[in-house]
Amino acid sequence: MPNAKFDAKSFNPEAFKYIMDRIPRTRLNEIRKSKVLVGNPDIRAVLGTQNGTGYARVAVRGLLDGEAVNYDGQTDITATSTKTFEQGVVVIGRAKAWVEKDFSFDITGGVDFMNNVAQQVADYWQDIDQDTILAVLKGVFSMTGGKSGEFVTKHTYSVNGNLEASTLNSATAQACGDHKKKFAMIFMHSVPATNLENLNLLTALKYTDKDGVTRDLTLYTWNGKLVIVDDGMPVEAVAATYKLTSDTALVTGKTYYTKSGTKYNAVASPSVDNIATYYEVDVPAGEEYTSYVLGEGSINFEDLGAKVPYEMSRDPAKNGGQDTLYTRQRKVFAPKGISYEKTSQTTLSPTDAELSDGANWALVHSGEATESQRSYINHKVIPIARIKSRG
Repeated sequence: MPNAKFDAKSFNPEAFKYIMDRIPRTRLNEIRKSKVLVGNPDIRAVLGTQNGTGYARVAVRGLLDGEAVNYDGQTDITATSTKTFEQGVVVIGRAKAWVEKDFSFDITGGVDFMNNVAQQVADYWQDIDQDTILAVLKGVFSMTGGKSGEFVTKHTYSVNGNLEASTLNSATAQACGDHKKKFAMIFMHSVPATNLENLNLLTALKYTDKDGVTRDLTLYTWNGKLVIVDDGMPVEAVAATYKLTSDTALVTGKTYYTKSGTKYNAVASPSVDNIATYYEVDVPAGEEYTSYVLGEGSINFEDLGAKVPYEMSRDPAKNGGQDTLYTRQRKVFAPKGISYEKTSQTTLSPTDAELSDGANWALVHSGEATESQRSYINHKVIPIARIKSRG
């Protein structure tokens, strides 16, 4: 591939941005189509300038409350004002640079060189955006204490075994009650996704490109809801759980346990006389998989752009002369009803580790100094849930 096509002298950042904007981001587009990501003009108005603003608090609209009066021709209609709810939102800035040798080239398919580079860059940033969303969700479900911790408990649904046909409906009903129809998308690990696929519960989505070629995507639907499979989803090793045995006679080959404090010890020579005190394994030790379920409007999304999103630079000394492509982005992923409090953040833009820190997040409230005085957003209007399963 001639180097002249990829050098700082001939690189046109405006033309490259135009190409980048035309590259289909299939996963991000499907997420948008599911209406999980929605724009927020208030966020854009406050953070959309390039003056370095990286954090703001915006008013949360539409939280009307109060009791209605009887409209009977005698009772006065009284007006009330609602408390002010604010949500902290942060700009997430990311940057990445590559040199020419980082890119692979399709030299047989007649693909334009710069289109080829743009496709690879678009795929990379699509993965980064997905990692950012997952870091945000991990942080949300790491909140502790008070109403924030209560949200985590009520929006987490655990099953002892694998995902089943009824799991999704039960999880969304537990989280949001009669608002459960708002849910539209699920992030899950490939292990539970494969189990659902084996049960014929997943349907693969297809994409038709500009040449009319239909391709399989790594996207599925489950009960009409978009499924994105990502092995970056949380997986943790969990110990076995135990329960008192219901056996009245010893079962050959079965292991019984006695409990000592928090430990369970296998009984070497079980006796039927003591069987009422024995425990047995309820759920074996194994791996627990987390899936996130998101609803329409669950994440406010704004692509704020960077002052210089794409540029190239040449270092004549490095490796005998090296051209580097630099890329930058500034985006907001703000979960509905959850405020980013910036409790633990060392620079202008949060890292994925800081986004994953539950101390940085809190359920949106009215801002009073003490917990007892605060009013909190109703957790049932936040269509975000977590499912924990063994597969």
